[in-house]
Amino acid sequence: MTYRVIQVGTGGQGGRWCDTFLPPNVEKGLIDVVAAVDLDPDAHENAVEHLDVPDDRCYTDAETAFAEVDADFCTIVTPPWTHEEVVDAAVEHDLDILSEKPIADTLAASVRIAEKVKRADLRMGVTMSHRFDRDKTTMRRRLRSGEPGPIDYLAARFTCNARTYGAWGAFRHDMDNPLLVEGAVHQLDFLADMAGANCERIYADTWLPEWAEYQDDVQATIQMRFENGVRATWEGAKANATTLNGWGSDYVRAECRDETLVLDDREIVRYPYEQEAETVVGATDADGEPVPLDEQESWGNTWLVEQFVEWLDGVSGSGATGGSSDSSDGGEPMATNVEANLQSVALVEAAILSSERDEPVDVQELLAEARENVDL
Repeated sequence: MTYRVIQVGTGGQGGRWCDTFLPPNVEKGLIDVVAAVDLDPDAHENAVEHLDVPDDRCYTDAETAFAEVDADFCTIVTPPWTHEEVVDAAVEHDLDILSEKPIADTLAASVRIAEKVKRADLRMGVTMSHRFDRDKTTMRRRLRSGEPGPIDYLAARFTCNARTYGAWGAFRHDMDNPLLVEGAVHQLDFLADMAGANCERIYADTWLPEWAEYQDDVQATIQMRFENGVRATWEGAKANATTLNGWGSDYVRAECRDETLVLDDREIVRYPYEQEAETVVGATDADGEPVPLDEQESWGNTWLVEQFVEWLDGVSGSGATGGSSDSSDGGEPMATNVEANLQSVALVEAAILSSERDEPVDVQELLAEARENVDL
């Protein structure tokens, strides 16, 4: 079945949806983009040029587009604080939803959105693209295979030289908690996914060096403990002297019983355990064994669009992991369905609270409180 889609947001990241993520799915016959929405009429050109959306199907507000154009689902690629308004309009017009991360700008708004979608018996997915990068997917699948043995702990790094104003997009230099909100939303999410369990407790220490031209903290060390006993530590920085692992080139090390698995700048190497090599002096002289990256046609957001369509089709087995919400009348939900993705939003909000309070925060307790206090 080909699903009719209304693309909400065609400028900025929405432009990438128009020219990169959606066209392969159009070519496969999975979707047909029947209308586009953006507050800036000049941004409509991205939908016209790359998706063949007619000029008269380009709108400046979602409500009008949803009322005038028949569609099966909408995408949301707009600033997080606008997501709930678009979701409300989609629910009113009985549209399923595929949204860019995060669900919304706060945990409370995210919980409201999840509850509204559930009550309307609709489906909503969230595009956590880093989790579905080729390198992270390969590493996740190897960890899930059982070959490395049980995971003990994960260590990750996302550190950059972007201290001068405007180096990371001017708006991030002026916002609160830019590293956690704009960076850790992906990194903490894929660490939890690799760990294979929800985060039980998080402790975050964040700060702002005097040489960093930001309004709020851009350096962090974070400790996480998951419900299955796996631990993780994450180092994030935007004001270092050099970029060791920038956007998309993350470092992740998984310490397992039978091997150490290292992902660094999109390459993966495994170091098998060898008893005869045990030592506390010097460093191993082993070169490690390269792990070939998995092969498939699409990754990231392009693949996530496919996963969403499969969910709508009622087809399971997309290769994703971790879905946990009800499947309505279709197949198993995509891994990053809105209910499951509340964990990602809760991780970020818990990290912010932990840094403010200088104490660990119980992530599941925080999420439970948000659910109990949801006000529709």
